[in-house]
Amino acid sequence: MRRLDRRCKVDGGSKVKTVGLRYLNFFGTRQDPNGAYAAVIPLWIRAMLKGEDVYVNGNGKTSRDFCYIYNCVQANRLAACTTDGDDFNQVFNVALGAQTTLNELYALIRDRVLQVVPNVEIKAPIYRDFRKGDVRHSLADISKGKRLIGYEPEHTVKDGLCEAAKWYVEAPF
Repeated sequence: MRRLDRRCKVDGGSKVKTVGLRYLNFFGTRQDPNGAYAAVIPLWIRAMLKGEDVYVNGNGKTSRDFCYIYNCVQANRLAACTTDGDDFNQVFNVALGAQTTLNELYALIRDRVLQVVPNVEIKAPIYRDFRKGDVRHSLADISKGKRLIGYEPEHTVKDGLCEAAKWYVEAPF
């Protein structure tokens, strides 16, 4: 996090300087798997821990750019502390910049859950029809954030799942 050492400075001028961040498919600890809009990762972790069915919409080859929450925190800090005029009034994608298919995600989550709770029985995924209107593949271009604010994701999906799985085992859900 080479640019995080810069100190935030408040500009005394009258113009408001903004930086926009567009978050894509972020995940991490404290995501509620029981909410109406629960994300796939906490839903699958909870289902695996409880021995419940895991549902995959489509054939599992759908891909997303999943991003661990600490990468989002890094982007927030960089954006909040920037003093470079070229950074202002810009919008940056906050993501990992890499695709993970749902089949790959299932395997990563399964492996992480088994590391934390070795004796849990995890069912094979159940494939359902694709959801109408669902985007098959998404991949964020994070080059602008790298170039202007120094955003460099430090946590891979696997890293994030290692931390998240441990938290979900101990969570009161």
